Amino acid sequence: MRLIINGEAQTVDATTLSQLLAALEYEGEWLATAVNGELIHREERDDHALADDDRIEILTPMQGG
Repeated sequence: MRLIINGEAQTVDATTLSQLLAALEYEGEWLATAVNGELIHREERDDHALADDDRIEILTPMQGG
């Protein structure tokens, strides 16, 4: 499947948002995710199906000061 992930085109096998996060090795409670500009809550990721050309944004907290 072709997706735009954080502005970069990628081809992945994942069909749901949670599968995509696992494939990209994103973990933790502090992720924010959006698909095509719509915020997807953690509880909805297992059921959120992806489609070709979806735009995925994955935000993680930054460390530093």
